[in-house]
Amino acid sequence: QVQLIETGGGLVQAGGSLRLSCAASGRTFSTMGWFRQAPGKEREFAAAINWSGRSTYYADSVKGRFTISRDNAKNTVWLQMNSLKPEDTAVYYCAASPYSSTSYYTEGTYTYWGQGTQVTVSS
Repeated sequence: QVQLIETGGGLVQAGGSLRLSCAASGRTFSTMGWFRQAPGKEREFAAAINWSGRSTYYADSVKGRFTISRDNAKNTVWLQMNSLKPEDTAVYYCAASPYSSTSYYTEGTYTYWGQGTQVTVSS
């Protein structure tokens, strides 16, 4: 049974940092990503990483502040979030695809999703 378990969310002040973790079980994945959904808004792409970790992709809104990384031996992907802003407040979802893809920013690319973890940034 495939599972993606996110941890690391919480409440932080603006300018602070959080590190989200996504532990996968049941199989390995080629492309892994993070999406987020703010209250009243649609879910949006945040970051993605390929199997080797050499290629990473970011939404313009998080570029330079967030870093995605992975450890295939641990079947885990992380999202390091620095210089957090109130507009980063959202439920963050881990997503995984067994295949490599150039459409890493599209929800339909991903077959498996975690349950989400809340990140709240206070001003």
